[in-house]
Amino acid sequence: MLLRHIRYFLAVAEHRNFTRAAEALHVSQPTLSQQIRQLEDTLRTQLLDRSGRTVQLTDAGVAWMRYAKLALQDLDAGVRAIHDVGELSRGNLRLAVTPTFTAYLVGPVIDRFYASHPGIAIEIQEMTQDQIEAQLADDKLDAGIAFEPVYAAEIESQPLFQETLSLVVGGGHARASRRKPLSAQDFAKEPLVLLNKAFATRRYIDEYCARHRVRPQVAIEVNSISAIVEIVRHGQLATVLPDGIAREHAELQPVPLDPPLPARTAALLQRKDAYRTAASKAFVQVLMESLER
Repeated sequence: MLLRHIRYFLAVAEHRNFTRAAEALHVSQPTLSQQIRQLEDTLRTQLLDRSGRTVQLTDAGVAWMRYAKLALQDLDAGVRAIHDVGELSRGNLRLAVTPTFTAYLVGPVIDRFYASHPGIAIEIQEMTQDQIEAQLADDKLDAGIAFEPVYAAEIESQPLFQETLSLVVGGGHARASRRKPLSAQDFAKEPLVLLNKAFATRRYIDEYCARHRVRPQVAIEVNSISAIVEIVRHGQLATVLPDGIAREHAELQPVPLDPPLPARTAALLQRKDAYRTAASKAFVQVLMESLER
């Protein structure tokens, strides 16, 4: 069995079509078919059902695909290990964060990291926690910053700090100067702009409302913290944001709630037992030093 057999099989399993898989691999379809036949002969079992309009995995193919993916992940990690440079004169860092951290945490941390290691190529993606966990499990990321708890068994988390959230309004909002905490019932009367339900922050807000038997008045749903900030700064809608974001924008005013939203634990997420590149280790060190400051 050769490495190309694994890559060819996974390509066909993904595309469910020999022609599209061959195009993605830049090989001819007869060559691809021949290699898959060789793999099945080596394993002495049929991995693909070719009888329908689309290629389907057999039961044996489904079982073997899981191990093929794991083997390919480890082999790719081995390639990165060979090319990893201990002194960090070059390398790559693949990072993902949930949207709230883009707004107030990522900038200072990445600035410090780049100042220390300018030769490292950094790729930062903003995505939901579910997506972060899935991409970590598939070895498409080195690290993620999200929240505890994590739900994927193959992901480990390291607590970073406690994040608190408040109702936030713009300077021209009627409640901008309010110092007395707002009850959950009055909170439910406020027209809100919130992240959509795909995001952990929105689920956290919805759980708070359910716990206190109120229904939030959601006027607008978005998938961007920057959009929320702009809408709240210039209008009469309120939102719920981490206090860290409100501190970054002088035009935003936090309004306390009674009972308050519970604090949540920000966490560093990584794949269990995965190879840690020198770049990812250096990033974790800079992250921890930044939080201590």
